[in-house]
Amino acid sequence: MPVQDEFIEQAAPYRAELIAHCYRMLGSLHDAEDLVQETYLRGWRGYPAFEERATLRTWLYRIATTACLRAMENRGRRVLPAGVGDGSDGHEWPEPIPDTYMSESPEASVAVRHSVRLAVMIALQELPARQRAVLILRDVVQFSAAEVAELLQTTPAAVNSSLQRARARLAEVAPDEDGVTESDDAQSRELVDRYCAAFENSDMAALTELLQDDIKLEMPPMPMWFEGRDAVLGFLRERAFAKRGDLVMVPTSANGQPAVAEYRRNADNIMAAHSIQVLTCRLKDRAVGIAVLTVFLDPTLFAAFGLPPTR
Repeated sequence: MPVQDEFIEQAAPYRAELIAHCYRMLGSLHDAEDLVQETYLRGWRGYPAFEERATLRTWLYRIATTACLRAMENRGRRVLPAGVGDGSDGHEWPEPIPDTYMSESPEASVAVRHSVRLAVMIALQELPARQRAVLILRDVVQFSAAEVAELLQTTPAAVNSSLQRARARLAEVAPDEDGVTESDDAQSRELVDRYCAAFENSDMAALTELLQDDIKLEMPPMPMWFEGRDAVLGFLRERAFAKRGDLVMVPTSANGQPAVAEYRRNADNIMAAHSIQVLTCRLKDRAVGIAVLTVFLDPTLFAAFGLPPTR
């Protein structure tokens, strides 16, 4: 077997976890897929000179991480939601990632799924690029300090120092995740079904029952958000509700959280992809309710979720 054909066979099993890794680094599924494609191209070209001083997996992570760090130096900016940074510091708004990317990855443990929750992804944006890389490689991918040092061409002492600073910063900015439910939680699935029915039936009373008092509504990439049940309901009533038959809501999951894909009837009378809505559901007062509603107004995301652009 030619050497480069051998690379294709040996490297294929790592694709899903490399996409997840690049997603954690960049917060963009589109960028992650592009950089993993670049990683495999570079790996394919360089494989004949691969000396196996490290494992193939570690070598691929080195190529991918280097590509991510380079991409982060010159990328575009989106405004983060309220309460994170100062709203003008140039941090990125993360895109959603379908849970299928996690289930395909051999590293898909509970801790790994937690590492891509939207709130955690947003908090990661507060870390400098190399600190973010160290934290992810050590705490999520579970590489040793020596492996990370070789991968980043530094020393184990420097890795440990960066990790300590990254953990301390993340502890300052990461939100309290107590009571947050997972996408496969039975109560979350029931809540999603009720949420879809409320929108499809234009039932404001039913929707009201699902929202917690302090709910937040965010709509990336738009730099605007609403907080509190009255404010959120007011916006949804005026801008999001439609007459019965003009919306189709499709349950899905993203970032380890329940999610919904919304199709909305357009001017051509076509049910067209509109948004991916990620629900942060939290147990409060013995009941599960929606604590954060993040609406991604980007129809191009539907393809990643295996959903058609119209229906």
